[in-house]
Amino acid sequence: MSAESLPERLDNLPVEAKEFLQLVAVDFNGTYHVYLASKDERIKMTRLSMSLLAAPFAAAVALASAKVISPSALITWEQAPAYLFAMIAAFGLLSFLPFLRLIEAVNAHMRTARALNNFRLLYVVQLKDHFSALGWSPNLPVDPRYPETYAPLAWPGVNVMMLALVNSSYIAIGTLGLLRSDPNPAVLIVIIGLLALVHYFVYYVRSNVSRKRRLPQNPFHFPNVET
Repeated sequence: MSAESLPERLDNLPVEAKEFLQLVAVDFNGTYHVYLASKDERIKMTRLSMSLLAAPFAAAVALASAKVISPSALITWEQAPAYLFAMIAAFGLLSFLPFLRLIEAVNAHMRTARALNNFRLLYVVQLKDHFSALGWSPNLPVDPRYPETYAPLAWPGVNVMMLALVNSSYIAIGTLGLLRSDPNPAVLIVIIGLLALVHYFVYYVRSNVSRKRRLPQNPFHFPNVET
């Protein structure tokens, strides 16, 4: 059956009225599982990023413990081996992958949270007269755009931006160390800032592009309340 052949009204569907609540419960349960899965992925990507960023420190400790390099060589910029800086830059670049997945997980988390809010908001609209007679109002966000996928000051957004700053620091320090450049603090801060801006641009684009995704087919012409 194609989408065009489906009826525009629900009157002729082979579904009893008593079964509607069960169908709605299944729909809500599926959306809620997506919400939990995206939240779990966000936590896993944060842990993966922290593991990747901790790898150069673990490698340096292992090399010093095995007496491959002298611990005193890790104190100064000039005596640190080049492969250690290469390792720092490499793990900074590798951490960009969980950074991207973290953005997608945050977007999915926010979108499903918004879907849940809009889902419950439908009941508030339908039962507003009943709620008014009871003198009670539910504690629900009335803005169908809440929560936004792009929220840099919310904790998921802060998490993404802090990871971007750490990634930028690793890449900048590793690259300057490989080039044996003078570790000028001003130059280092500028490079880290530019790399962090690149990360922020990726976060901004992905958060807003995901909001403007194509809508699915709507053969029953349900009103779209999500922005």
